[in-house]
Amino acid sequence: MSVTTNVATPLITADADSLRHADEVIQSIKLPGQGIAVQDPATAETIAHVPDADVEAALEAVGKADAAGADWSSSTLRQRADVLHAWYNKLVAHTEDLAHLISREMGKPLAEARGEVKYGTDFVRWYAEEAVRPAGNFRETPDGGASLLTRRSPVGLAVLITPWNFPLAMATRKIAPALAAGCPVVIKPATLTPLTTYFAVQLAIEAGVPEELIQVITTSKSGAFSEAVLLDPRVRKVSFTGSTPVGRQLLKLASQNVLRSSMELGGNAPLIVFNDADLQRAVDGTFAAKLRNGGQSCIGANRIYVQDGIADDFVSALTERFAQVAVGSGLGKQTALGALIDDRAVAQMQAYTENAVSLGATLLTGGHGYDSPGNFFAPTVLDRVTEDSDVAQSEIFGPIAAIQRFSSETEVINRANATEFGLAGYVFTENLDRALNVADRLQTGIVGINQGVPSNAAAPFGGIKQSGLGREGSAEGLEEYENIRFYNVARRATA
Repeated sequence: MSVTTNVATPLITADADSLRHADEVIQSIKLPGQGIAVQDPATAETIAHVPDADVEAALEAVGKADAAGADWSSSTLRQRADVLHAWYNKLVAHTEDLAHLISREMGKPLAEARGEVKYGTDFVRWYAEEAVRPAGNFRETPDGGASLLTRRSPVGLAVLITPWNFPLAMATRKIAPALAAGCPVVIKPATLTPLTTYFAVQLAIEAGVPEELIQVITTSKSGAFSEAVLLDPRVRKVSFTGSTPVGRQLLKLASQNVLRSSMELGGNAPLIVFNDADLQRAVDGTFAAKLRNGGQSCIGANRIYVQDGIADDFVSALTERFAQVAVGSGLGKQTALGALIDDRAVAQMQAYTENAVSLGATLLTGGHGYDSPGNFFAPTVLDRVTEDSDVAQSEIFGPIAAIQRFSSETEVINRANATEFGLAGYVFTENLDRALNVADRLQTGIVGINQGVPSNAAAPFGGIKQSGLGREGSAEGLEEYENIRFYNVARRATA
């Protein structure tokens, strides 16, 4: 079967009012300089420039944050909580501004961008509440000769490195617990989508966060930045979301000063649909797990395994859903799938499709780009994908549903676990025992059971194996920015 490279189907264009709104927000951001061009992936148009910081500027930011952190670390829990609550209120009040900005610089549809704003602001509210519930403990030694008092203290200056795919949520998921714990921050957003971070931090300062406590650094020299900053003795923590190869390099640097490290790395999520699954719920969940953010999600459904008895009906229903998806600018009123982040992503989707088809997969819908400006690729369903296909071995990060079929529970679990990654997995079945047993046997840190979007601010997000270290969100996310200390208080025997 041949694969079409591009088609001339008209794409949904940006709504004029939405486009104007987004550009007004960009104009309101107080950017400290120019250097790196930021483009709208739906048009390839340059919409702003951000500073291209050198090593000296990065180290200067470390110094400013470190100095501001002395007062912040000694502030009361209530003071920190009040500032975080004020920041949350600011973010909520600017929901539409943030959503339009995210759509403009990242490409996702406005409805999804609003969802990200809700998700991202939930982290700020969560840690505003967690800030006043410090963990600690009191216990007796077994011999009765002393009392042990455990307490928490800020780990110190935190360097936060965020990806481009969720520019608000990935920033707040790191900044909020750092501030709640009493830590100053240097944050480096991806240069593809830096504007949302600049705007969110601007709102944080308006809400009462000390002006130099959060330093935003954008640079095209990521390697030099990481080496200089992570080897600075004032830095005590690094949190990174991105690829596993980059995470390994950062861990090597972090080892030099024994930094506390949180790594949320790559994924290759299996999604398993059993014969007894509710068909509609399975299709809806798979659609969400695959097409959320255009498939550009580390927990996106990557390898979709469908049991033989339900496979034909499932594939037919999912293909129908994919074929109806409206593609275009994220600022278009009817858009359901926006642009991919850049032209390299489009080329990669085309290569995955052609490779899979050459190895025997059936292309049911999509499989092509568009003969128009912007980085668009059609929602694609590939059935009977072989395990040696590139699309079955790689983190897809795009709108391709790659379906494989299976016969038995044991077989599919073995296939699902046959990867170095272990971030997320999904199970669809109406049998509770099977759901929990399969979830227990999947080698992942996250499992969605009969749902395609498991993330929540109250949940400890993170993976195992090569998918990372540490957790973000929930109470565990706060602990990543805290030192645990204990006091041994001797007790004198009484007569």
